[in-house]
Order: sequence, then structure tokens, then C-alpha cells
Amino acid sequence: MTRNQYCIIMAGGIGSRFWPLSRNAMPKQFLDILGLGKSFLQLTYERFLRIIPSERILVVTSEQYKDLVRKQLPEILETNILTEPYRRNTAPCIAYATYKLLKTDPQAIVVVAPSDHLITGEEDFLGTIRCALQLAAEQDVLITLGITPSRPETGYGYIQAIKNEPIAIGDHSAYPVKTFTEKPDAEMARILVDSGEFYWNSGIFVWSLASIVRQLERWLPEVSLPFRNGISLYNTPHEEKFIKKLYEEIRNVSIDYGVMEKAKNTCVFSATFGWSDLGSWESIYMHQDKDTRGNAVSATSSLLESVKDSFVYSCNQGKLLVVKGLENYIVVDTPDALLICPRDETQFRQLFNDIAHNHEEFV
Repeated sequence: MTRNQYCIIMAGGIGSRFWPLSRNAMPKQFLDILGLGKSFLQLTYERFLRIIPSERILVVTSEQYKDLVRKQLPEILETNILTEPYRRNTAPCIAYATYKLLKTDPQAIVVVAPSDHLITGEEDFLGTIRCALQLAAEQDVLITLGITPSRPETGYGYIQAIKNEPIAIGDHSAYPVKTFTEKPDAEMARILVDSGEFYWNSGIFVWSLASIVRQLERWLPEVSLPFRNGISLYNTPHEEKFIKKLYEEIRNVSIDYGVMEKAKNTCVFSATFGWSDLGSWESIYMHQDKDTRGNAVSATSSLLESVKDSFVYSCNQGKLLVVKGLENYIVVDTPDALLICPRDETQFRQLFNDIAHNHEEFV
């Protein structure tokens, strides 16, 4: 393990697309939705712990989830849990951790990762991260990990690589980025995949502190400079008050839109490990084993009749779940709420908005 390598885990989201299991008080990253005995956050932390020691892993989360992080990751240093008083998207989240690290180790090389992604082929993943960290230590680049697409997926953003300018690092290749593309419709997704020039945007980044600070201060000075101005307060009793006031005024903006799409030194690191952002019940369904009728069932006791291509989930031990006559549906049963909804994610989003507006106590 190299002395100045760090990991920043972003763990502040609310996981609304996993309602009714994921709630404001216990969001997706703290749940064991896959039935592996560990939450997404724990799986992410333990994955990076294989190459980066605990004292160099930071978790940025919402103020209300600090105790959940401490409970699930008892070995992490309390000073390494950074709490945001308000949700302001990924750019402020990353800027906070960046300038806090800048105070203690300006030479740091950093991997930034969400807390709730599915990674398969862990050895391949760690090998990719090691090579990306090496490239970031050697060159002034902002690296994003690009996943070779296996299908024309409309739920992910895409990154176009300049394939004729490869950067070889170990047994991996990185390419300069030509364009970033937001989530496309089905026809455009097919065109992007067929071109052979595009990767899925994993949302996993690697860079040196020096590189990301330069780009933050060039493209997002209104976000980065307030955090720089507080460097003397980090790791002191005054940090919490400073951050609370800062977050009341800071701009809500993503790191992709605010920096990555504008910077001229971005590159995409070609990755082949299994990856999913697991952003919805539909994505969980896609990764579950299915019966001969295309149903994925996660329940202790169930009876399905005339059910096809559906996802049935229950966290209620000993409860018989009986479903009849559904096709392409999601059924999620929790102690105080039951979701029965078409797998179409646009319909789910509208349904969740209605719930949040009319039944806030269940969100």
C-alpha cells in the first residue's frame, strides 16, 4: 500500500428509487438488499480496505447518517466521517473531502466512489484501481472509470473515448475523453454502443489532489474557494459550524456537470469488471437469478401463479406472499408499506413523487 493513496466514499443519498425498503431514516447504502449479510456501504468499504488502510478512507454522508456510518464501520476514524448538513450533490461533497485532505496531505492520490454500487470480479476491479492510481500519480489527469457496455442501457450516462490516443498503464488502457453524454433514449443508446467509442460512466473517479484542486478552482470557484477558505478550521472544534454555514449557501451541482464535462485533462480508464449502479428495483431484478418464467423472487415463502417477468421481494420473515396475474411488475412488501408497480421506471418515479407529496410520513 502506497503511503499517500486515499479513498473517498460518498454515502449521503436517500435511495428514493428503492422505496418502500429505502427510507429517509435508513437509505439504500445502509441496507442489505442483496441478502449478502452486509450493507452496500460495508461492501464498498471492505473492498477498498484491501488496498487502502482504514485511516486513509473517508466517508462523506448526511449529518443524519453519521451514527449509522459509525455503527456499520466501527473501525473508521471519527475524524474521517465528514457530515453534510444539506444535500448539495457530488461537487460540494467532493470539494469538502478534497480540501480537508489538502490540509493534511497535499500529495494525496485519491479514488472517489459511490457507496452503493455492485462490483463483481473484485480482483479485476482492484487491479484497475491500482493502475488508475498509478496514472494519477504520474500525470495531471482526471480519471473516470468507464465500463465496456454490454447492452444499449438507457439508465447510464456515456463517455466517448478518443481510441486512437491510448495511454498504456500496466495491462490497462486509458483514453482522452471526447464527450460526456447524459442518459440517452433507447435508439441513441444503440447508436452509442454500436459505435464502439463509448463507455458507461461508472461515477468512480481517480486523481491527485493537485489535479482536482486546479480544475475545481478553474471551473467551480464558487464551490471550491469557500472550502479552501476554511482549511484552517478543519479538524478543529470550529469545523462543524463553518460547514453548516457554508452548506446553507453553496451551489447544488454535480462533479460531472461542474468539472468533468469542462476540464481538458479528463480521461476514461477502460474497465472490464462487472458493475452496476443498482439505482432502482429494476436494476436489482436484472442482476437476480430468475425462474423459467423470468421471475426473480426474494421472499422466505411465496406462491406465484400466472406471474411473468416480475420481481417479488419481501423482508417479512415467515409471511406467505401470494401473487397472481402480473407481468413485468415489481412487488415489494415491507412491514408498513406494499409496493405493486410496473417495472417501467418512469411510472415508479411519478408514483414516488405522489407518495412524497401525500404521504410524507412513509418516505
